[in-house]
Amino acid sequence: MSGLTNLVFQNNNLTGNIPPEIGKLRQLQGLYVTNNKLQGHIPRALCHLPNLVQLSLDDNELSGLIPECLANLSMLQKFYSGFNKFSSKLPLSLWKMRSLLFLIMPRSSIEGEVPSDVGELKAIVELDLSGNHFTGEVPSRLGELQNLQSLDLSNNSFVGKIPSSFANLISLGFLDLSLNALSGTIPKSLEKLTDLKSINVSFNDLEGEIPSGGVFANSTLRSFLGNKGLCGRDMILEVPACPITNSGRQSVSKKLILKIVTPLIISSFLMFLLVSIWIMKRRKKGKSKDVEKVLEIRTHQSVSYDEIQRATNNFDGSNLIGVGSSGSVYKGTLFGGTVVAIKVLDMENEQVCKRFDTECKVMRNVRHRNLVPVITICSGANIRAFVLQFMPNGSLENWLYKEDCHLNLLQRVTVMLDAAMGIEYLHLGYDTPIVHCDLKPANILLDEDMVAHVGDFGISKILAVSKSVVHTETLGTLGYIAPGILVSFDFT
Repeated sequence: MSGLTNLVFQNNNLTGNIPPEIGKLRQLQGLYVTNNKLQGHIPRALCHLPNLVQLSLDDNELSGLIPECLANLSMLQKFYSGFNKFSSKLPLSLWKMRSLLFLIMPRSSIEGEVPSDVGELKAIVELDLSGNHFTGEVPSRLGELQNLQSLDLSNNSFVGKIPSSFANLISLGFLDLSLNALSGTIPKSLEKLTDLKSINVSFNDLEGEIPSGGVFANSTLRSFLGNKGLCGRDMILEVPACPITNSGRQSVSKKLILKIVTPLIISSFLMFLLVSIWIMKRRKKGKSKDVEKVLEIRTHQSVSYDEIQRATNNFDGSNLIGVGSSGSVYKGTLFGGTVVAIKVLDMENEQVCKRFDTECKVMRNVRHRNLVPVITICSGANIRAFVLQFMPNGSLENWLYKEDCHLNLLQRVTVMLDAAMGIEYLHLGYDTPIVHCDLKPANILLDEDMVAHVGDFGISKILAVSKSVVHTETLGTLGYIAPGILVSFDFT
């Protein structure tokens, strides 16, 4: 074993501590223990692996301090430790690892401030510190990381201004600063970052004019929500108009000013109304300073037919939620106590089996808070089934057409916005556009907070990158199909 170079134990149910004896594998280059149930501290014995290139400890239950001696691993390029319970500060030495390319630590209960020493990570390509408890200002020395391609500082407690030095991040393609307490203006110099394709500064305390060039020209309103002080000049983003200066034009009559400003005020008010509904819905369960976090369902391993039987009490009729053309949906409880919805497909229908493959392909590539999360699947000779997040409030169809269910105006508009955000993501938010093909009230499900989720991707079409139109013979539900499809069978 002394010559072992890679040790892979990921996606198992390993428990207990990481054994310190691993430190004797001096030739080890990769240690992968992702997605287990390991506990305890990261052993200092790992510091005795001089050839270690990748250390993947994410998705476990590790806690305590991260050993400072890890910085002595001069060959280490990739360090993944997200989704753990460290509840501690990162050692200062970790910020000085000049060979580190990937530092990925989302949702690890990390505390403290990001020191100016972060500028020593000269080779870093991706830095993800999202979902932790970082405080203080965003260090300006981050602007020295000219190889940085992805920076995610979202969902922390950073304060102060967005550093103007970010304009020096010439390789940056993704920037997420959302869900913090940042103030001041958005640096106009960020327009010059030609590689920057995605920016999100929503839910901060930013103010002033949103730049209009570069990445901002293709950004949507979602990137700037929750900043009451932001405004725009060109109104492309449908944010409030910036104040109109009147220097040198004192003689302009009030009637002329009203003719120009009134339409802007009316359109801004309508947009504010929709945005206010959006924000109210997501803040109703938290404190006034808090913003509702998007629930992330982790991917589980495939479950067996026996586990599906146990979860549904052998497909007992009392657990039957609904029956459709493609199969039946049952309420079930997994081994860990998680309540789920289990969609069991009709194996005798060949088209349904093809839809299973299509839906797997779609749900493997997409993730959004307004899409029904697929937790896992069951695929065997006798069964094809999806294990989905359970939606206690059923489908929108029930709320619209059953006598004992009623939606008020606020709920209707909120459901409309949720569904639209999910469809917008399918069309524009993923590398390859996806057309749902069967959007209807029965396929829009409501969770316990009445947040809408779009589901049933069985006849979805993944548009080829080189084509704007895909020819298909698959139809959706009559009454909900776009009229043009009935004529040309072309999905765009």
